[in-house]
Amino acid sequence: MAEREQLASRLGFILVSAGCAIGLGNVWRFPYITGRYGGAAFVIVYLIFLVILGLPIMVCEFAMGRASRRNLAGAMLALEPPGTKWHIYGYLGVMGNMILMMFYTTVAGWGLAYTYFTAAGRLSLLSPEEVGNFFGSFISNAPALTLWMALAVVIGFLVCSIGLQAGVERVTKILMSGLFLLLIVLIIRSVTLPGAEKGLAFYLKPDFSKLSWEAVYAAMSQAFFTLSLGIGSMLIFGSYLSRERTLAGESVYVVILDTLVALMAGLVIFPACFAFGVDAGAGPGLIFVTLPNVFNSMMGGRLWG
Repeated sequence: MAEREQLASRLGFILVSAGCAIGLGNVWRFPYITGRYGGAAFVIVYLIFLVILGLPIMVCEFAMGRASRRNLAGAMLALEPPGTKWHIYGYLGVMGNMILMMFYTTVAGWGLAYTYFTAAGRLSLLSPEEVGNFFGSFISNAPALTLWMALAVVIGFLVCSIGLQAGVERVTKILMSGLFLLLIVLIIRSVTLPGAEKGLAFYLKPDFSKLSWEAVYAAMSQAFFTLSLGIGSMLIFGSYLSRERTLAGESVYVVILDTLVALMAGLVIFPACFAFGVDAGAGPGLIFVTLPNVFNSMMGGRLWG
């Protein structure tokens, strides 16, 4: 039996694990969910759920992965007590991941498409209203959406086919570093826009009168979604975790990185929303409407975009 490939470094493990958690849940979903449910008060509840639910469950997933050195289905089969049927959940979990990818790769395709649109200058010089109309027109074009989704899938397969260290780990290190750089640049530009102070107040000054039980439930759901919990992703990364490392310690690093990106994304989106008159609760299209406006307002915006 061939020896199982391992991650090259501890930093690689942390960034690959965090890279799984950091993604659509932070940069795409967190801002529009926060905008929909009232801003700063929602963020506080979300942070509480990260600590009391997200962190312990991540430790559990890492523990199952390290104990079994297998994927979700294999771990359930290897670790279940005799006579129990936990392996059935493992198979259902794999099926659930395939269903999840139908949604995840679609939105990733939106991101790839916008990379092309920005590079080609399709979004330059558009007014905030025109940017919103452009997004609406794009998501109603089924053939184009299918093409970009397929491209996202192919790129993902290509990265994985190169291998764990040469593909996934190397690409993640580059992209994670680039993500933090981009967020820092965009935060600086967004908070200096005229009218940005109202967005900062919405995002950073809690108003608990806007908090409902629906918002509390949404905050709990976002804590699971943003950390990729309950679907076996963290279990897989835990299967590469060295026994010299503590489960809780590595989990804390991943949660901190994940939360930092989400909070930084909010500092980009909400000042821009109020500066350009975009509804903060606009829904799934929020970043695809606000970010092009930010890029259009900054020097070298097309390049940053």
